[in-house]
Amino acid sequence: MACPHMKISVRSRSGSDSAVAGSAYMSGENLYSEYDQRMRYYHYKAAEVMAKDVLLPPNAPAAYADRQTLWNAVEKVEKQWNSQLSRDIIIALPNEIPADQHEQLVREFCQEQFVSKGMIADYAIHDKHDGNPHVHIMLTMRPIDKNGKWLPKARKVYDLDENGNRIRLPSGNWKSHKENTVDWNDPDKAELWRSSWADLVNNKLEKLDCLERIDLRSYERQGKEIVPTVHLGPAVAHMEAKGIRTELGDYNREIVAHNRKVLNLKRLIIEIGQRIKNAIEKMKQFRARKPEKKEPLLSDYVTKYNMIRRKGRSDWSHAAQEKAGVNDVKLLGSVIAWMTRHKVFTLPEFRDFVGKYQAQFDRLKEIGKKNHRLETALKHLKNHEKLLPVVLQSKKGFAAARKRYAEEHKEELDSFRKSLRYMRANHLTPADMNRLTEEKETLAAERDRINANLASEDIDPSIVRKIMECVETVQKADAEKVNMKVEKPETEPVSKLEKKDSVHELLRKAQSDITARDAERSRNKPDVQIGER
Repeated sequence: MACPHMKISVRSRSGSDSAVAGSAYMSGENLYSEYDQRMRYYHYKAAEVMAKDVLLPPNAPAAYADRQTLWNAVEKVEKQWNSQLSRDIIIALPNEIPADQHEQLVREFCQEQFVSKGMIADYAIHDKHDGNPHVHIMLTMRPIDKNGKWLPKARKVYDLDENGNRIRLPSGNWKSHKENTVDWNDPDKAELWRSSWADLVNNKLEKLDCLERIDLRSYERQGKEIVPTVHLGPAVAHMEAKGIRTELGDYNREIVAHNRKVLNLKRLIIEIGQRIKNAIEKMKQFRARKPEKKEPLLSDYVTKYNMIRRKGRSDWSHAAQEKAGVNDVKLLGSVIAWMTRHKVFTLPEFRDFVGKYQAQFDRLKEIGKKNHRLETALKHLKNHEKLLPVVLQSKKGFAAARKRYAEEHKEELDSFRKSLRYMRANHLTPADMNRLTEEKETLAAERDRINANLASEDIDPSIVRKIMECVETVQKADAEKVNMKVEKPETEPVSKLEKKDSVHELLRKAQSDITARDAERSRNKPDVQIGER
């Protein structure tokens, strides 16, 4: 995959940097620095340098084609302790483009974006054959005049008042500001260089019939919900390569796992959208296949059922609504598949189909209810047996010890009392546990036998019960709508004054009723003494 990476930085003397040293490193040469009177040895880097060159604008001296001469001249003209010596750019080269075409791509980029604007570009392409080819580019920061002389980076401009006169400061100096002589340091230049490089690389990839593309914008600006990983650096990367886990490595692994989940979620959303399209297409096919039927299809009942449920989720969270919507789509799809498999489309056909197995469906429903009651009873019996030692222990010792023990085991004691109340209300004792367990196993065996019988005839009781629930819910909702449509009695029009009088009369009557009720309550209120229950 093409790596969209471009790092732009400024080499400054305040950071103890040397332009000669930087050029020696990237070119794999030994260069002598006249500024600090020392040789910079980087000949051992020559093996990984695939190509290098110095590109000059037309007005630059030909001698600057030698990088040692160039960068010594740069360091000589810079006098300040914090002078900016060069602009350094590191760009990842895509592996999808053949290595023999990398230099042509770099030269075209440098010529168009830098050299044509008056900068000198010193570049070197590195490749250790580890899948990370990249190019180092060093750019000059000062413009050059037509005679090959270095020009100032900025000039001093005096501020003027409304009358066009200079403004004197309290110190006696004239108020002024600095203006750059060129626009190379403008913040928007970095954005321009990044987009130009991306366009150049993408055009090249398109000519090579490669589907990969690069985008140097951040994931946020691209509209992608992906978290970027952090740069490890050579030391941490070396430790990770040796199998030593690091904090940065663990952090990046967490980011990769998070991004994988986001990608899977997007794939799921696409899959759901496709399922919805398929469901709509199947609905169209069903309607076209059964045009003569006036009865609504079972799928119509399911759709109305989902609409009713959707209205009741207005106060749910966005994530919960989305999850419920996915379940609604799955329900509709499973019902449509069931209708197609059994050739049952309308409610009368469904009732005829269910009528053949109604006794078994009723028995399954009854078993479900009994099984739920048995599970609840067994849960309380087991809880009683488990917490009985805690209760017995709470009754031992002195009062202070019992109190402290009760406070430490409050949750266990409360749970025990709850189970005990349930057992007393249902006339259960610990001896009933075996009987209830056997009864539960008997019901489970009967349920499995009925399900196996239905499965042998390709009948899923859960789908049938869900369809019944959908039909009953929709019919109940329709009946409630009919009952709500009550015709309003016809009344004679009332004047505004009569309406106002009637409202005042109602308010007076309501106030008198409230006063009478409060008086009746005060007369009938019994006297309660403190301590009485």
